Amino acid sequence: MNILDRFSLKGKVVVVTGGTGILGKAFVKALAEAGAKICVIGRNEERANERVRLVQTLGGDAFAVVADVMDEDSMRSAKDLIIRKWGTIDGLVNAAGGNIPGATIAPDEDIFDNKIGHTIKAIELNLYGTIIPTMVFGEVMAEKGVGSIINISSLAASRPITRVLGYTVAKHGVDGFTKWMASELALRYSNKIRVNAIAPGVFLTEQNRTLLTNVDGSYTDRANKFVQGTPFSRLGDPSELEGTLVYLLSDAAAFVTGETIFVDGGFNSWSGV
Repeated sequence: MNILDRFSLKGKVVVVTGGTGILGKAFVKALAEAGAKICVIGRNEERANERVRLVQTLGGDAFAVVADVMDEDSMRSAKDLIIRKWGTIDGLVNAAGGNIPGATIAPDEDIFDNKIGHTIKAIELNLYGTIIPTMVFGEVMAEKGVGSIINISSLAASRPITRVLGYTVAKHGVDGFTKWMASELALRYSNKIRVNAIAPGVFLTEQNRTLLTNVDGSYTDRANKFVQGTPFSRLGDPSELEGTLVYLLSDAAAFVTGETIFVDGGFNSWSGV
């Protein structure tokens, strides 16, 4: 197999949770272009069907399942549908997550006025919303001894970022879970099952739009600080995550597991001086 063939996902069945989000859309598009068959999972039926139509316009094969990553039974039902349709699962992208407005501490709030219940919900969505699908869909990969799982980490797991306590705690958990699952699946099942994470830099999404943009569309002071802290001096575009995603899911990354890959324009590397 030549090197270009190793990057192909042709015929592989990949599940994308949170496929209805902005980053999820970029992921679905990239997978379709790489030849994968895609199951788009999300809670918004209209957007999930839009993603399916996007894949079809690219000549790919996809279908949507309306399901909740926080509900194990919902995930198991989705798994059954996929197995009935395509017979297997080769990859999983855990893209469901994001911040919760009530879990964001405003600049004029005391941190101890933080809404603890909302913070816990943010932790559950980002951490449990990664663990539950992995345990459900990962079992299929373990049984056949082949597969690749991609989790979504964050800059917040390596650098303290103000105001987003729950999100920060959750993404630290995602990094730990990535390493743990990578080790356990390889040791117990097969060295052809891999688990990695992508840590995006700052990308404008629906979840962070109010933190990063003003009503008139201009950047907030917070967004400008991110830009100033990034050697590339700009925010990222979701399309810039696509290459890393395809690589980690493909046979080209056959000896890569337990890693978190930063796609952040240099933010995590720079000292600021």
